[in-house]
Amino acid sequence: MSSIDLRLLRYFVAVAEEGHLTKAAQRIGIQQPPLSQQIRALEKELGVTLFRRMPRGMELTESGQALLTDARLILEQINTTIEGVRRISLGESGRLAVGFTESAALHPFIPAVIRAFRQKSPGVIMAVEESNTNDLVEDLRHNRLDVAFIRSPIGSAAGLKMETMLVEEMIVALPVTHKLAQRRKSLPLTALAEDDFILNRRPSGPGLYDSVIAACRAAGFSPRVVQEAKKNLSTLSLVAAGLGVSIVPASMRHVQLKEVVYLKLEQAPDLRAPLHLAYRDEPQSGAAERMIIEARKLAQR
Repeated sequence: MSSIDLRLLRYFVAVAEEGHLTKAAQRIGIQQPPLSQQIRALEKELGVTLFRRMPRGMELTESGQALLTDARLILEQINTTIEGVRRISLGESGRLAVGFTESAALHPFIPAVIRAFRQKSPGVIMAVEESNTNDLVEDLRHNRLDVAFIRSPIGSAAGLKMETMLVEEMIVALPVTHKLAQRRKSLPLTALAEDDFILNRRPSGPGLYDSVIAACRAAGFSPRVVQEAKKNLSTLSLVAAGLGVSIVPASMRHVQLKEVVYLKLEQAPDLRAPLHLAYRDEPQSGAAERMIIEARKLAQR
């Protein structure tokens, strides 16, 4: 099976289109004698005569006409392939799998990053996944996600890089019937010492769960956790039902439930909810690199 140098095909097309060795040589940017040698080398490789040498130019033979049609298609496909690979490398096309936690998705930062990325890379096909921090970390490790916006993971984050994008305060969610719900805009954490607590299950958000427990103990009491839910929205539904109070990231106040009142917390400096951007500690795809860059830009504003 013959293996034809693509350069010879380009030389051949130039000569065929110009119909003259000198003009083709000028177009390509080489001398005429080497070009003539390359055309003869191509004919020898194929075992056919591609041109009839005329007194004032070059004329394609029937075999040459057939090769010209296919050579143009081959070179066009090669150029298209190279351009496609370049666009993927630059993050202008390709695929990107993005993960985020439920509470992170409600923060304006996440849609802002996605919107900025989409404006720069409209050709990228994006898949999104909402899950808890631990599952998102595992999805990153197993290449099911490219980047993920997560809360603080517990345990080893080996093989991953994490950049803190923002840190938001945590607030208390009270049933509208709670005795403190309507009388103030904020309250000290100690005011909740006798309340029943509803928290996300620790495996779903170990960092935030442990922060709440630690903050309560630092305030002088151990929270009485009577109910655990898998997601923040489920937690707020239970608060709305009057089963207890909860402490959630401030972005959760975007969930407007008429049975729930959100108040700021006083004297709880350690109750903060960081949002990290996590990705594998390895060279990134063009699309992932562009997403990381856009997130960094918005985080610095």
